[in-house]
Amino acid sequence: MFKHKWRVARIFGININIDPSWLIIFFLFTWSLGGQFFPARYPEWPRSLAWLMGLLTSLLVFASVLVHELSHSLVARQQGEKVNDITLFLLGGVAQINDEPKKPLREFGMAIVGPLSSFVLAGLFFLLSVFLHRASAPLSAAALTLAVINTGLGVFNLLPGFPMDGGRVLRSILWQATGDMRKATRIASAVGQGIAFLLMALGFLQVLRGVFSGLWLVFIGWFLQSAAAHGYEQVVVRSVLQGVKAKDLMSKTFATVPASLTIQALVDDFILERKDRVFMVMEGEELRGIVCLEDVKATPRQDWPRSRVRDIMTPKERLEAVSPETDGQLILRSLAAKDINQVPVMESGRLEGIICRTDLLRYIKLKTELGL
Repeated sequence: MFKHKWRVARIFGININIDPSWLIIFFLFTWSLGGQFFPARYPEWPRSLAWLMGLLTSLLVFASVLVHELSHSLVARQQGEKVNDITLFLLGGVAQINDEPKKPLREFGMAIVGPLSSFVLAGLFFLLSVFLHRASAPLSAAALTLAVINTGLGVFNLLPGFPMDGGRVLRSILWQATGDMRKATRIASAVGQGIAFLLMALGFLQVLRGVFSGLWLVFIGWFLQSAAAHGYEQVVVRSVLQGVKAKDLMSKTFATVPASLTIQALVDDFILERKDRVFMVMEGEELRGIVCLEDVKATPRQDWPRSRVRDIMTPKERLEAVSPETDGQLILRSLAAKDINQVPVMESGRLEGIICRTDLLRYIKLKTELGL
């Protein structure tokens, strides 16, 4: 998710990014407000003024979403969690928090602060609309619109379906009551999927009646259903890897190649011959780097006979090495966050083994099938 994003700001030490899909919703918001909503509600306004207020309101809507996500992030950071960044995208915004809360009360505080911040913003915009009523009717109208939108944002996020804020509040309450985070997540996820299917059904009914804006409800419901199911899967994976170390996951048998080997020889004598995709580049017993099939594919075919493995490998200095005692959950999170497929396991500068993403998935599948 969010492989392509633009960094636009840094607030309180947190990077603020924009996903390309944000441009779509920003355009639609501006078009809906400036081209339809304001002209219909205030026909006496010049078209240019309606578009200007539409643009201003759209910018402040996403500023409000940013405040909502910042509130989550600041509370999480206060609780000792690492916040990687905040990304604005098609359906709003998401804070990339490094880990799940360790206690139910922490999750409750982290989740509830988002809707509360939206309600506070709604109140402030309402007061601003009253204050501006005599000074500037257009600005007062924009502020009132923002009050309504923030109220809707707060109410929507309080729906008790995981992974929305309301779902996380529900999970924290169930977690506190049962003492079982996995069970609480399963229930909250089921509620979230139920709400998602309800939204999709309402959207389809609107479309059948000729209200094509119902497609938005279908799309939002589909997204929430997918997120709810994925959220529960993540908790299951974490529970499977709990207490598992790198030494339990790593493969001690791995193929090695010298750095001086040509890419053509790597393809002919190793990749095609041994059917392997990843190779440790060694010099004696010292690891120099890792070369994989993706590195070869990124190299022009005509360069294979003269280019060497050292030219395309990922050098040791850039590898995300782990120790044999590293927790399996941390390894999985590192693979996902950095979008890499393997990590070497090192101890005292010596290569002990390698963990590939497929090793993790195979281990998770085996334990799940065994009911462990």
